Amino acid sequence: MSTTVTADIVVDVPVSVAYDQWTQFESFPHFMHGVEEVRQEGDTMTHWVVSIGGVRREFDAEITDQVADDHVAWRSIDEITHRGRVAFRPEGPERTRVDLELEWEPESLTEKAGAALQLDDLQVRRDLDRFKEFIEDRGGATGAWRGEVHGGVETRGDETGGTSRVTGAVPPTSDGALGQDPDLRA
Repeated sequence: MSTTVTADIVVDVPVSVAYDQWTQFESFPHFMHGVEEVRQEGDTMTHWVVSIGGVRREFDAEITDQVADDHVAWRSIDEITHRGRVAFRPEGPERTRVDLELEWEPESLTEKAGAALQLDDLQVRRDLDRFKEFIEDRGGATGAWRGEVHGGVETRGDETGGTSRVTGAVPPTSDGALGQDPDLRA
């Protein structure tokens, strides 16, 4: 039986800033507890390493639908069932409502107990709180990808005409920092 969690938060940044940061999957470990690593394998593919409640899992996920400043949807492509959707709605010129829905299949006894006790819900809400703190403290995104994806296929390039995701506003510096933020180490 799958578990679904929905949560939302209002962040004090424009929609484009909140959306742009969410497209920087490799930054997720900075604000998502339990996410050890996310690697961008292509414009629509990611590889995840998560450890929640002592259960470590790796899986690949495909971005199935994405529209700039509106939403991102994804699903796992291997045996682990995981899918989600995040939507961004303006709440004014400098405020954005972030609506997140996650669905997964708990497999181990620990995962099933966590779902039954709604610990998953609590974790997702805390992760959104950390996202809010992360993006508001920065005042801007660490990078952006403005392409569009439908049915798992990219249909439009970014605003510069290319199709690659930009991870960090600038390439990593010699000391491993992404962009100009020394807090984000590669």
